Amino acid sequence: QVQLVESGGGLVQAGGSLRLSCAASGRTFSGNAMGWFRQSPGKEREIVATINWSGGSTYYINSVKGRFTISRDNAKNTVYLQMNSLKPEDTAVYYCGASGDWGTARLPSQYNYWGQGTQVTVSS
Repeated sequence: QVQLVESGGGLVQAGGSLRLSCAASGRTFSGNAMGWFRQSPGKEREIVATINWSGGSTYYINSVKGRFTISRDNAKNTVYLQMNSLKPEDTAVYYCGASGDWGTARLPSQYNYWGQGTQVTVSS
């Protein structure tokens, strides 16, 4: 059974940092793009960052560029999202996804597997 399990969410003050982890089990995703999405109440799920199969190519939405860093460790079947200089507008449930593609994948429809989500709350 394939599982993606996120961890590292929590409550942090504005300007603080969190590191999200997504550990995959049940199969290897070393040949697949991975991504982090987020969803706030009443809003659609949006891409935050995605990384290609090797880690050599990444994409970020404009609002997190320079603050967030996505990385992966294929030996551990794990993807990370380092979030610095957090803002209240970053508050959301963050989801990890595994894509069926090897290149960076920006659309939810490109993802075959999802984690259960982890809450990130940034207080002002």
